[in-house]
Amino acid sequence: MNVLRKFAIAAAIVSVGATANAADINVRVINLSNGIWNTPFVIAAHPVGTSLFEVGQPASANLQAMAEGGDISGLVADLTALGATISQDPAGGLLAPATSTSVDLNTDGTSNVLLSAVAMLLPTNDGFAGLNGVVIPTTPGTYVFDVPAYDAGTEANDELITGGGAPGAAGIPADPGGLNGTGGTGAAAADANSNVHIHRGNLGDTNGTGGVSDIDSTVHRWLNPVLRVVVTVQ
Repeated sequence: MNVLRKFAIAAAIVSVGATANAADINVRVINLSNGIWNTPFVIAAHPVGTSLFEVGQPASANLQAMAEGGDISGLVADLTALGATISQDPAGGLLAPATSTSVDLNTDGTSNVLLSAVAMLLPTNDGFAGLNGVVIPTTPGTYVFDVPAYDAGTEANDELITGGGAPGAAGIPADPGGLNGTGGTGAAAADANSNVHIHRGNLGDTNGTGGVSDIDSTVHRWLNPVLRVVVTVQ
């Protein structure tokens, strides 16, 4: 079994003319966190020269919608227009901490040689896990990618659970685990870096009815990576 582990921060680089691809792959995503949930994933194989996001650049409107509210419909539309091989919501809803989901993709007859997988992190304001355009190996075997959390740079990380989630609406939609506090005053102002960047993690506090944050620092803090993607090439 061929096993390759890499920390997937930058998009992989391949030649523009690359078309060879592994036709049958299984993609398994594993939530590595203690108390962070993933909203529905979009997992896709797509052509060279395309990506769902670029670190150091502003988030697209469709990436923002996913990162702030878990809405993947815009990204799915983008990928569909590219002729991508797409799986929407393979977990059938939220992916809880320490659980996984998997999907089979077939790219036969396509030029889809890059793999991406994205989902919002809850509870966060605009945090998301993102495997971004890694080259799909062509040699049969199992390949492991550890994935960090990114900040879309589109919303202040105030860490207040307000039911918000629409782009431009302040606040976090919810804590699916129900372990949040209430009455926070706001943990942070707008990011100094308004481009997509590595997430600095939740601050949180231990005050369940006040403090600066509605996030519990004993539950919802993390260190990268937050996700593992296991690709099995048949």
